[in-house]
Amino acid sequence: MDLSAIMKKYAAETGAQYTQYDPLQSIIIAPVPGGRFQTVMGVITENELYKRKLISLSSKVCAVKPDIDYKMLLDQTAFFNYCRFVIRDNYLQVEAVASLIGISEETVKEMVQEVANLADQFEMKLTGADIY
Repeated sequence: MDLSAIMKKYAAETGAQYTQYDPLQSIIIAPVPGGRFQTVMGVITENELYKRKLISLSSKVCAVKPDIDYKMLLDQTAFFNYCRFVIRDNYLQVEAVASLIGISEETVKEMVQEVANLADQFEMKLTGADIY
């Protein structure tokens, strides 16, 4: 599975902007409803516990703040196909993770779009602005 090739192809199909940092890390600036765009980072990592390569797709939502309703966010994840909320580097993010082995190109594309759409929706809901 070549994540960079899939993300590059997805960008060409959707009018997104694609940037590759290295063979294991690339970024798409994906179009989302409302004429906005959302940055999605794709990274290949290895899970130390299971010795398995993983695809991680993530997008920032907003900086962590005490007034965010984290229970509501946790409740919302029950309605997501691939995504979850995570806090990383003091930012609330939307993330989708899957094994590199056996995943289809179509599923990776769906994951990218879900990450972008959900991050954009919750960014607008929580901040009222298009930040990322």
